[in-house]
Amino acid sequence: MMVRESHRERFTVGHTTRTRSGDGLITLLHISDLHFGPPFQERVGESLQRFAHQLEPDAIVASGDFTQRALPEQFAAARAYLDRLPSVPIVVTPGNHDIALYRFAERVFHPYDLYKAHILPELDTVTKLPGATIVALNSTAPLRATVNGRIHRWQIDFAREAFQDVPEEDARILVSHHHFAPPPDWDRVAVMPQAKRALDAFTHFKVDMILGGHLHRAYIGNSLDVYSGADREHGIVVVQSGTSTSRRGRAREREKNSLNVVRVDARHIRVTHYMYFDDVQDFVPTSRHQFFRRGRPALDREGQAEAEAIFREDHS
Repeated sequence: MMVRESHRERFTVGHTTRTRSGDGLITLLHISDLHFGPPFQERVGESLQRFAHQLEPDAIVASGDFTQRALPEQFAAARAYLDRLPSVPIVVTPGNHDIALYRFAERVFHPYDLYKAHILPELDTVTKLPGATIVALNSTAPLRATVNGRIHRWQIDFAREAFQDVPEEDARILVSHHHFAPPPDWDRVAVMPQAKRALDAFTHFKVDMILGGHLHRAYIGNSLDVYSGADREHGIVVVQSGTSTSRRGRAREREKNSLNVVRVDARHIRVTHYMYFDDVQDFVPTSRHQFFRRGRPALDREGQAEAEAIFREDHS
């Protein structure tokens, strides 16, 4: 593991020393779009802190937009908030709001200086947990695609190299701020340029799951829902989080907050979607989604037994 100065120790690039849970599960807390600044809601942020400490995840994924306008004080507040989360590896990636929009010279000549100073010096990272490899790619594009983002060919090569020696049974997880696949029920938003090229490559790399944000509403499904792809047998589980702490929720999550809890083992991916409710001042589960890794049960004896058990349950 790369050693960092004290306030960045948990933002890791490389192997961690945390052991896998005894039942073989990896638990991830997925949050996004904190938007420190005027949209940030402190009461929701404090509830998220309590939730995170009670959950005791193996790692936390924060998929971008830590600030509203990329101001130094907003980054400082985001940094202080992240430092209060549980002492587990935290995977981060910048969002388009973490780049100055109206300060043109800063956006052109040094768009990531504040992010690197407060959040993490690296923009594209690899985090290894026992049983999982998480690749975070910087999808922001300060000059050409400030809203929808962009993934370059060299970043696809970066992901390929990170995943190429991963054991078959380990989970392969990719994180970016911008979405590769829009919710199939919401056609008013464009995906990032060359998203299909990236999805085909990630499918070839046997990526199990993509975590992201940006849309300010959750979507949990499969890349095949919106793009049939070059490989129509093995889609990628897509997990989008809404805004976890700001008042900028959209569509079905307008003015609402959400997060995801992801549990992964050798055969399954389970995603529980939580939303914040004022009457209980807490995040409450609203739906649960279960997927087979590689798209279906394994063809071994255990996989066949599981498929038969599911059929018997559906038939009963």
